[in-house]
Amino acid sequence: MTDSLQNGLVPSLSINADRLWHTLMEMAKVGPGVAGGSCRLALTDEDKAGRDLFSRWCLEAGYTLSVDQVGNLFARRAGQDDSLPPVVMGSHLDTQPTGGRFDGIFGVLAGLEVLRSLDDHGIVTRHPLELTVWMNEEGSRFSPPMMGSGVVAGVFTVQEILDQIAQDGARLGDELVRHGYNGTRSATDHPMAAYLEAHIEQGPVLEVENRQIGVVTGAQGQRWFEVTVTGREAHAGPTPMRLRCDALVVASRMVQAIHDIGMTTPGDACTTVGILDVRPHSRNVIPGEVFFTVDLRHPDNGTLTAMEAAFRQQIGDLAAAAGATVSISEFWNFPTTPFDPVLVGRVRDSATRRGYSHRDIVSGAGHDAVYIARKVPTAMVFIPCEGGISHNEIENISPDQAARGASVLFDVLLATAGR
Repeated sequence: MTDSLQNGLVPSLSINADRLWHTLMEMAKVGPGVAGGSCRLALTDEDKAGRDLFSRWCLEAGYTLSVDQVGNLFARRAGQDDSLPPVVMGSHLDTQPTGGRFDGIFGVLAGLEVLRSLDDHGIVTRHPLELTVWMNEEGSRFSPPMMGSGVVAGVFTVQEILDQIAQDGARLGDELVRHGYNGTRSATDHPMAAYLEAHIEQGPVLEVENRQIGVVTGAQGQRWFEVTVTGREAHAGPTPMRLRCDALVVASRMVQAIHDIGMTTPGDACTTVGILDVRPHSRNVIPGEVFFTVDLRHPDNGTLTAMEAAFRQQIGDLAAAAGATVSISEFWNFPTTPFDPVLVGRVRDSATRRGYSHRDIVSGAGHDAVYIARKVPTAMVFIPCEGGISHNEIENISPDQAARGASVLFDVLLATAGR
């Protein structure tokens, strides 16, 4: 791949676009989904197979592998001064149950291509480099998400993550042992000079605006809640409508209210009810209890706080009006996270110099970079994805889009690690 630069600048070094696409397609064969996507839930046999393939590629290239206490996997390329803290790239291998071929893994394999391209060009960086596969970013099999990066950033303790139980009943620490990824490297004492992550946008903005690169300035704040509505179980036939306290009817009004908060709050607010369980789950029993999850997101912390207050007030009022009770527990919370302005500027400069159309963008999704930004200077590079679709087996990107993202990552890495 060759890029002509604007303003008379020296042409940029190239990555090997064909090799990058080949590695993406080879990894896509591991844990294939039923409809063309990928299924590599965290610490399943499929996830292990993906880790093993990644490890083989890294060892063949001459990089050193290590694993920390919670299963984060690191490939290290030595620097001119190996005593310096490494510049780190990374993302995740695990997927949603019906995930796509590029969410997470693009960032890992774009990072691998950057390291291989440095080898091709005979470049030694001043800082050592590390490429990371973070453990359980998705939070599908084990919750909450972003566990591995969360431990490194001090959000979670090692032991609480090792003791997490999956939806299928497995203990996380036992699964690490089963697969041989129970490492000894400290997960809490990990020096880094900077962190970079490439990712598909997982939304439609770049494609709709015909932009080739997203310069990620930060990530939305997110607050997750679990809600239980308690009404009164009763027989569906003999109980008159006027005398019922139907927990599902009350919950449905709450879901609509939560949706309306997202629709009426300015500035890219998002509200989602993703899980709803009805009990006792019988055809002829009026539901007595409903459990549901709530996901609130906004780029501004003050607005997000106002959204939470509105959510709590409105569902409390709806429960009281129906004679039901409601309980709310906070499941997960992280604030709006700005990324490092110097690194963000390097992403913007690279896109400009390579002639790629670009725009600043705030990430609507959580990423490992959001936690690592609490620890070290951090930046992300977004590329478009087809239709803005992600967490879906039809998720798709083109080889050219992959190559552009990896090229920008290459430039920012080299500018940060030093030649």
